[in-house]
Amino acid sequence: MMAYRRRCTDLFSIFAATLLLAAPQAAVSGPMNMIEEPSRPDAFYCEQRKLGTWFYCARPKPKETVPVQPAPFAPTPAPETATARLDKITAALRELKARAILEPSPENITAYIRYQREQLDRSSLFSDVWQRAVWQDPELDYTQVRPVSTLGKRQWLDQRKLDRDQVLNSLRDRYGLFYFFAQGCAPCGVMSPILKSVADSHRIPVMAVSTDGGPSEIFPRYVVDSGQRERMGLDSKITPAIVLFDSRTKRAIPIGYGVLAADELMDRIFTLVATEAGRDY
Repeated sequence: MMAYRRRCTDLFSIFAATLLLAAPQAAVSGPMNMIEEPSRPDAFYCEQRKLGTWFYCARPKPKETVPVQPAPFAPTPAPETATARLDKITAALRELKARAILEPSPENITAYIRYQREQLDRSSLFSDVWQRAVWQDPELDYTQVRPVSTLGKRQWLDQRKLDRDQVLNSLRDRYGLFYFFAQGCAPCGVMSPILKSVADSHRIPVMAVSTDGGPSEIFPRYVVDSGQRERMGLDSKITPAIVLFDSRTKRAIPIGYGVLAADELMDRIFTLVATEAGRDY
């Protein structure tokens, strides 16, 4: 038994010596170098058999990573405006109408009538809601300023006449009327008594000016035009012409030309003197 053990020990010693002779570098470098990768590829496997990169003959090159660019920011589209929607409806209605006229088939005419009816219904709804809104808000109701009903209009006219007469009765302290006429002017013969009636009823002084030097039966105390018309900035040579003159500001306010009814003449004087532009509309 001892001889067998001795023999095994000798065999193991011989085997270890053989390994040391076959790989002297591994024995010298230590056990960690035995698991390191070779510094150069094996000639047999990589050159003769050409096994490729998967047998570590040539290390695979890492793939270049291309940075991913973020997608450009896409703005949220703006909602379609009401004007654009209405334009589309108008364009569609015109197209259907044109198609029905140029190609008057039952299908085209029916399509146009149906679409037109839809828009009429839309218009009727708008009108109804408009009326309801006006009824519920007096600031939107124009009839509060200028009535349209028979009863309301009569009351408004009566009140306006009272205001007008009050204003015209107060004009004599500040205003006067220039009346340009001509002897050979037929409309002047109609306008002269109308103007005298209005002026006398409200005691407004009138200066009659003859543009051709002829007299006037209605205004015997007339003067001949010596440049008054031009100084007032009246370029028109039309007669008769009525001008309201402000003695405080020395401003001439043309009232009208030609024949005017008494109510129209008084309304014009009242409007130009006592109301602001846009008040009655």
